[in-house]
Amino acid sequence: MKNTLVFIITLCLGIHSYAQQSYEGKIVDQSNNPLLGATIIASENNANGVMSNEEGVFKITLENSADVTVSFLGYNTKKVSLTSTFNVIRLTTDNVTLEEVLVTSASREIQKRSEVPGSIATINARVMKETKAFGIDQLVNQIPGVFMSTSRAASNEQHFMAVRSPISTKALFLYLEDGLQIRPTSVFNHNALLEMNDIAFGRVEVLKGPASSIYGSEAIGGSFNFITKNPTEDLSGSVGFQTNDLGLTRYDFEVSDQASKKFGFYLGGQYVQREDGPIEHSNYEKTAVTFKTVYDINQTTKWTTVFDIVDYRSDMTGSLSEADYNGGNYESDQTFTEREALSFRVRTTLDKHWNDNNKTSFNTIVRNNRMDQNPSYRVRQFRNQGQLTGSGSGEINSNQFKSYVGLIQHKIDFSFANSSLILGGTVDYSPQDYIAETINVTVDPETGRNLDFSINSGDFILNYEANIFNYAGFFQYEISPIKALKVTAALRYDGFEYDYDNLADGIVGVDDAVDNFNNLTPKLGFNYNVNSKTGLYANYSQGFAPPQVSTLYRNRNELRGIKPSRYNNYEVGGYFTIPAKLKLDAAIYLLEGNNTLITLRDENDQFFNTNAGKTRSYGIEYGITWFPIKELSISHNGSYAQHRYVEFFDGGIDYSDTDRETAPNLLGSSLITYRKNLENNLGFSISAEYELVGEYNTSFEGQVNNQDGTFGTETYKGHSVFNLRATINYKGFEVWGHALNVFDELYAARASFNRFRGENSFTIGNPRAFHLGARYNF
Repeated sequence: MKNTLVFIITLCLGIHSYAQQSYEGKIVDQSNNPLLGATIIASENNANGVMSNEEGVFKITLENSADVTVSFLGYNTKKVSLTSTFNVIRLTTDNVTLEEVLVTSASREIQKRSEVPGSIATINARVMKETKAFGIDQLVNQIPGVFMSTSRAASNEQHFMAVRSPISTKALFLYLEDGLQIRPTSVFNHNALLEMNDIAFGRVEVLKGPASSIYGSEAIGGSFNFITKNPTEDLSGSVGFQTNDLGLTRYDFEVSDQASKKFGFYLGGQYVQREDGPIEHSNYEKTAVTFKTVYDINQTTKWTTVFDIVDYRSDMTGSLSEADYNGGNYESDQTFTEREALSFRVRTTLDKHWNDNNKTSFNTIVRNNRMDQNPSYRVRQFRNQGQLTGSGSGEINSNQFKSYVGLIQHKIDFSFANSSLILGGTVDYSPQDYIAETINVTVDPETGRNLDFSINSGDFILNYEANIFNYAGFFQYEISPIKALKVTAALRYDGFEYDYDNLADGIVGVDDAVDNFNNLTPKLGFNYNVNSKTGLYANYSQGFAPPQVSTLYRNRNELRGIKPSRYNNYEVGGYFTIPAKLKLDAAIYLLEGNNTLITLRDENDQFFNTNAGKTRSYGIEYGITWFPIKELSISHNGSYAQHRYVEFFDGGIDYSDTDRETAPNLLGSSLITYRKNLENNLGFSISAEYELVGEYNTSFEGQVNNQDGTFGTETYKGHSVFNLRATINYKGFEVWGHALNVFDELYAARASFNRFRGENSFTIGNPRAFHLGARYNF
């Protein structure tokens, strides 16, 4: 009996020993960086777990099953079946819990915020979920120093932008989707964000200051990177509806799934319609759809494809005169002006990890855009001795481009001093067609309304084809000579060729031409992290913007040559964090511009572009968020800046050493949010928001002739707006409401001086309004 018992015990131990097996592997992020402290737990025994070391490496012994669960703060938990070979497990970022720990930097690589030598801010999925924005401006205006100016009363997504610059329509900002430009360089449109689908955003990142060393031209005031949502592990989605008393209704939907272990997809779309708002002639419609697929070919290769299509049409109400603005007369002088846009983009990316130290990203983009306009800003009414004659002029134009883009980027990680090197090159070939013809306008001389128009077919303002070719090479090197210090150096060379073919030879325009521009753009930055909660940075960077094609040839026709704009940026900043209690960041910058492009009006009230000699912008940006208790957050974001002409002459008048127009010194927003999760899957949040725009000039200093014969400066007094938001969540249902401009403040999204009329004109902001929404999440 004893021998039998010994035999049984020995047999059991033998079986137990036979079922045990050791596994080894490495936990890395999407950029192949090792993750220290990731937990690897056996699926069949929660007590059996290990953590990855400084190199991300782990070793675990399992019984019977090779299934483990891998988790790390800021990343999606992943279930994996280990193999007998060395396992490389790549985790994807979790946008809900990520906060601002990691960012997609200007190098298009995921890295820690503390390793980016620049002012970069993130609007993550949690903030987006709480904000329930029905416009991109409600998101990005939460970032210090950013002011996206829209007429919410018109609610048609057309906008101005200001980041380290005056409120303008200039090509000072780069709009990206997943780190890649949504439009080619030199075909910038200040309304390009209407070509985006905001339901598909998983995160928004804004890098302030020039980033031309990696991203390319036009990344001067700031770069806006809209990160699309990734497929969810399980089938999920949402159906939503929104409406407000500004005449807007919106329907949206999402569906997402990891259909197999290797393949996942995301599909999101929206339809927006605006009718009968408080401002006449401001209707618009928009349909937008995004489809994203992610295919993990194997553990080292991933293939991502994103399709976007946006169909947009909007009335163009134009600005209001000073008398109509102050008198509450929001009837539009326009009855036929409009903008139509059709935008299609497809981007496919193949990421290949050759080994632990080498990764290559292959990118291909195809774009097909068309924008047709009968623009209100080109309509002019004829007068005789100050009286309307009943007629006027205008313009109808069409701008279409196609793009074929290739970008390759390779990253090498070195064991020496935790250094890395990024090398890349890009080619963008974008043929563009542009046609603009004059129109005759019928004006009601009694009311001043523009009633109808007729096209003067063949009476061209411009009619051309231009093949735009942009080629570039870049590198970025990072090194940490000591653990607390990281040095980043980058350099990019850009070449541009505009092959211009005038299709209206002998009628209008200049002779056929081939114009070439090139630029070498450096960047040097330092990060010094005192500890994991405190860090400082400094950088020097350059920005470059070649002339826009339509601007160059329109202005050349008017004998006004347009030169490329160049900028030098000097910046220092830092951050301080007490987890779950306090976040503080600040930056001081100096941005010096040469040949800054500005827009003026001539003696016939026609807009034209020209270069200012030298400009200078300098200021401070800061953001602070305090959590006095777990459920309550109080934040304030602000900036104070000066924007000046250093050297500039116009019409024989010296405007050097004066403040620039439409350039507020003060920008700020404050937000108090209380959120609470109750029992039975019930929760709510309520927020109070304060927005501040300071006073600014609308005309050049000393331009306006006062009644007493002296010369003065027209200004806009600035404004303060209060908003309230509340959301209730119950299981999969969400219901929310916004009260906008609670105190019904009369304010302008942008005010500018009309030199022809001798007074300010105003793009009006929203009156008091109420916005309601509901969504079901499954």
